[in-house]
Amino acid sequence: MKNLLFWLSLFFCTTSFGQDVNKQLQEKITALEKDPQFKHAIISMYVVDGKTGKVVFDKNSEVGLAPASCQKVITSASAFELLGKGYMYKTEIYSFKDDKSSIEIVGYGDPTLGSWRYESNKPEKFMEVISAVIKKEKLNTPVNISIDDLKWGTQNIPNGWIWEDVGNYYGAGASSFNWKENQYKISLQSGKKVGGDVEFTGISDAAFNLLHSSELKTAPPKTGDNAYVFLPEFGNRKELRGTIPLSKMPMDIFASSQNPALLFAESITNNNKTIKNVHGYKQSLNKAFSENINDNKSSSQLLITHYSPTLDSINYWFLKKSVNLYGEAFVKTIGYEKKGVGATDTGLSIIKYFWKQRGIEPSAINIIDGSGLSPANRVTANALVTVMQYAKKQNWYSSFYNALPEMNGIKMKDGYISGVRSYTGYIKSKSGNDYTFAFIVNNFDGSPATVREKMWKVLDVLK
Repeated sequence: MKNLLFWLSLFFCTTSFGQDVNKQLQEKITALEKDPQFKHAIISMYVVDGKTGKVVFDKNSEVGLAPASCQKVITSASAFELLGKGYMYKTEIYSFKDDKSSIEIVGYGDPTLGSWRYESNKPEKFMEVISAVIKKEKLNTPVNISIDDLKWGTQNIPNGWIWEDVGNYYGAGASSFNWKENQYKISLQSGKKVGGDVEFTGISDAAFNLLHSSELKTAPPKTGDNAYVFLPEFGNRKELRGTIPLSKMPMDIFASSQNPALLFAESITNNNKTIKNVHGYKQSLNKAFSENINDNKSSSQLLITHYSPTLDSINYWFLKKSVNLYGEAFVKTIGYEKKGVGATDTGLSIIKYFWKQRGIEPSAINIIDGSGLSPANRVTANALVTVMQYAKKQNWYSSFYNALPEMNGIKMKDGYISGVRSYTGYIKSKSGNDYTFAFIVNNFDGSPATVREKMWKVLDVLK
C-alpha cells in the first residue's frame, strides 16, 4: 500500500510539474508576442519530454519557418545514418603511362583537404604526399598537375543562396575538389578617422586573376566586422562593401573561393620548384580538352589514395563551428554514394525520403541546401525535435551530442541569418527532467543580440 501511495504521489507531482512548465512557457511566449520587437514575427516552439516523447509545450510546431543553421542537425543526423560515422573521403593521385611529367589528382569531395583543423590534412601534409609520389615514381620535375574536380558537376553553390553571402567565407560552395575550406584571407587597415577609406594590406593565395576593389569605410571603434565580399560564381572581380572599426592594427577577413583548383594552384606553386602548373577541369570545359582527359585516363595508373578524417570528426566542426561547406559536402556525398550523382538536389531527395520513412513529411523539411544558409529553407519545429529525439536512440549519438555547442548552459545548435534566430537541443533540468526542444523566430525587428537574450530567458524555464 505504501509503495502504491508513493508511485501515485510521484505521478501527480510529475504531472503537476509538467503543467507548471507548460504554463510558464505560455506566459513567456505571450510576453514575447506583445514585445514590439516581435510584433510582426512568427514564433514557433516545441518541447517534448526527452525520455517519453510526451509533448510538454507546442506553439506553431507545424509551421514551416526558415531555420538558419539549426537545419544542420538534419544534415548531420542524415549523414551519420546514410554514410556512417566512420565514413572517409578519398582523394586519388594518378600517373600517366606515356607522360612522366604529369600527375592527376581526382577529388571526391573531401571538404577537409588543406584545412587547418586537421593535422593529417593541413596543406603542408598533403604537399608531402604529392612530393613523396613524385620521388617514388621518379617523375620529371617540375611536374604538371591536373585536377579532376568534376565528380559533382560544375555547380558549387546551391540554389537559393544570396549574393550577399557567396563571396564570404561562410558562402563557400562544395566542389568535388576542395582546398583550405575554399577560403582565403584578406588583410585590411582602417582609415585614420571614422568615415575614412579602408586599405588592402595583403591577400593570401588569391592572385589567380582575381581583382579586388574596396568601397569599405571606417566605422567607430568596437563596431565589429561588417565587411562583405561580393562575387558572382566564377567571376573575376570582388567588391568589398561595408565597414570595419577604427583601429591602429590591421584586420583580417576571409573570402570564399568558388574555384578551389585555382586556390590550390596558387598555394602550392609558390616557392615550390617541383610543381610547374596546376589546372582544374572546370577551367577548361571544352570538347577538345575533355577528349584529351579521356585519352589520358585510359592509360592512367592509381598511385595513392589519400583519406580524410572520419565523418564523426568532420561533423564535430560542422555543428560546433557551423561550417557551411561541410554540410553542403555531406548532402552531395549522400547523392554521389547512393545514386552516383553528386548534386544537392539528389542528396536532398534521399534525405527527405529517409525522414519520410521515419514519420516526417517532406513538406516539413522543405529544404534546398544542407547548411541552412538559404533564407528560402522551411523546416518545422516538430521536425527538428523528431530528428533530435531519433538521434538519441542511435549508436552515433555521443558523437552527435558532443558536437553540439554549449551556450546559456544548454547543449544546443543555434541558427542566425537576417531576421531569423533559432535553437534546438537538449536540456536536463535541476529537477531531473529531460527536455528536447526547438525554438524558431522569423521576421523579428531590431537587434539580433537582444532577440537572443529574450529567447534564452524563455529557455531558462526548462532548466
